[in-house]
Amino acid sequence: MLPQLFRDTEDRMKKAVEATRAEFTAIRTGRANAALLDHVMVAAYGSEMPLRHIANVAVPDPRSIVVTPHDKSILGDIRKAIEKSDLGITPTVDGNTIRLGLPQLNEERRKELVKLVHKRAEEGRVAIRNVRRDSHEHLRSGLKDSKITEDENRRANEQLQKTTDKHIAEVDQLVAHKEKEIMEV
Repeated sequence: MLPQLFRDTEDRMKKAVEATRAEFTAIRTGRANAALLDHVMVAAYGSEMPLRHIANVAVPDPRSIVVTPHDKSILGDIRKAIEKSDLGITPTVDGNTIRLGLPQLNEERRKELVKLVHKRAEEGRVAIRNVRRDSHEHLRSGLKDSKITEDENRRANEQLQKTTDKHIAEVDQLVAHKEKEIMEV
């Protein structure tokens, strides 16, 4: 029972850290990054589709992103989707492509982005703690049903706390790296 519980707990905590890492890629820094458009959904062909499925996204230089649709007829739909997104970037249609110029971040905007990073990090930490709570519940029910002894329960709780601390430290490292990246001028 315990080895399987620890494997499941470890997997779920790793997924929470990876989800936090994915959230951080969508937060804009001073440089252009194709991952900024990962969350943009385009209303095309009668349904909502991710931008990456219907267009190529390239980063020709640190201050711009170029979007080239596979089908030129949906150029307007892509432009509208980018305008509606929370990126705060105005797209420019340039023939068969869309150019996104990323302005330099000012100090106030950088601080807002750092706050957003801290908020997303806390959501990741909460997800890790929820996994720990679920595992504690399994241990309690195992102890109650006499599937494990009290000594095993105590050791398992200690190991569970060490695993939790390790994954929360990973999230903290991600925060420090992203904060440094955002504040870099």
